[in-house]
Amino acid sequence: MIRSLLIANRGEIARRVIRACRKLGVRAIAAYSDADAEALHVKEADEAIRIGPAPARESYLSIDAIVSAAKQAGAEAVHPGYGFLSENADFAQACIAARLIFIGPSPEAIRAMGEKDRAKAIVAKAGVPVLPGGGEDEAQRIGYPLLIKPVAGGGGRGLRVVRGADELKAACDAARREAEAAFGDGRLMLEKFLGRPRHVEVQVLADAHGTVLHLYERDCSIQRRHQKVIEESPAPHLDPDVRHRMHAAAVAAARAVDYVGAGTVEFLMSGDDFFFAEMNTRLQVEHPVTEMVTGIDLVEWQIRIASGEPLSLAQNDVAVTGHAIEARICAEDPERNFLPATGRLDEVRFPAASDRVRVDAGVHTGEVITSHYDSMIAKLIVSGTDRGEAIRRLQTALSDTDVRGVATNLPLLAAIARSPEFASAELDTGFLERLARPPGDTTPDPWHALYGWRLNAAPVRDTWLRPQAEAPRVAAATPGSLASATPGVVKAVLVKPGQKVARDTPLLVIESMKLEVPLTAPADGTVEEVLVAVGEQVEEGRTLVSFKEAA
Repeated sequence: MIRSLLIANRGEIARRVIRACRKLGVRAIAAYSDADAEALHVKEADEAIRIGPAPARESYLSIDAIVSAAKQAGAEAVHPGYGFLSENADFAQACIAARLIFIGPSPEAIRAMGEKDRAKAIVAKAGVPVLPGGGEDEAQRIGYPLLIKPVAGGGGRGLRVVRGADELKAACDAARREAEAAFGDGRLMLEKFLGRPRHVEVQVLADAHGTVLHLYERDCSIQRRHQKVIEESPAPHLDPDVRHRMHAAAVAAARAVDYVGAGTVEFLMSGDDFFFAEMNTRLQVEHPVTEMVTGIDLVEWQIRIASGEPLSLAQNDVAVTGHAIEARICAEDPERNFLPATGRLDEVRFPAASDRVRVDAGVHTGEVITSHYDSMIAKLIVSGTDRGEAIRRLQTALSDTDVRGVATNLPLLAAIARSPEFASAELDTGFLERLARPPGDTTPDPWHALYGWRLNAAPVRDTWLRPQAEAPRVAAATPGSLASATPGVVKAVLVKPGQKVARDTPLLVIESMKLEVPLTAPADGTVEEVLVAVGEQVEEGRTLVSFKEAA
């Protein structure tokens, strides 16, 4: 058994790994940036070591810093958690080169599944259904609507839906820019777009001795901006034969790259047809729902497998009992199109934990939420003997949760849990769009699109959660200037002083909490001055551009 490991992550997933380490008697070493010096995972670990300043690129995304910290702390292994470097093959290779055990699949498997075009070819050869796709020059053959996907990375970053040829170039440019910023790789691929599919994924677990198991599936169809909001297991209303074939396809995909460890094979469903979307070569955020219905501790088995142990389970030993649902609580402002929210948590209260209610949180009262990291601050996971009981327990757990000082998506989660559509499992990726629109409303989708903020312009009105409320305005710092609506980092400057632009032209892009937010022109006019540079950290309300409207 591995005796000590460094956790190359933060927040709730770092605390989750610490719990597994205690269960196994493994010394847990927390890595932390300057922003996390007082974080819960730092206090709970057996040891903690600083890895750098607050910006992720200088700490949690620094391979050299993390490998050096692991060696300095005397760790035998590194657990990457999810996000950050968890699916970075170079990081896995660097750990191995430093004689550290990487708790995850081989660098070769990460590379194979990390490049989406290559992954599709591999799984298609193994008999797994895939969607038609190709390169940027094959749009006409694929047909519209289509989806632009970065070849590298995941998590919904860089995805763009294109409905006609006139949109293709601008969408590719934006997707390439976001992919380069997020993954350091701007390569793109195109894929046939399925309107409102179900998103169903299969958890797999494989050891180094040839055993590959599926741990059933999760439905993750309720999404906003391609980011999951609610996840549940098992997937409701899934035909038994389809379920069986999907499980078999997931196992075949894992075997095709000699996968070892915990991983997830994601599928898009249209009716009873399903197609490979991607494989996440790491632990998923939503892994707790699988743990609650199967009773299998995925993080414990990650460590055991990395220690060389064979799985003690056969496929027939894996069974599902009851139903589990997870809700992601994020620091987002519902009154401002769910822009990322920052600030001090004045009060944090979660429901009491039990065998039916689990809280995975990485925050505490008094903590400051910054723009450096992901917006998720906690997960509520509940289970019941059936889906109806699980929904009722989710409603109660959400009502027993209170987060003050920073805006969150709790009102949205509560509304989902109460909705008749959720109760009847009318699930697909258009779920939130349908709930957000009053009957007959044809305004742009307020959940999936994040509009650029503009001088004296209002974000989309929240007609569902606040039907009588006036749409808030994003105020500029001074007349004729445009200010940042959110704290973040300038990722791209798209215009030059003196440049004439049309209304809604993107002027620059801010990245906040891993979300790319464009600043757009409020009207036809001229950019007088750009007051920030790429890579600069900006606070909410800071003037970014001076702008003169056309007469």
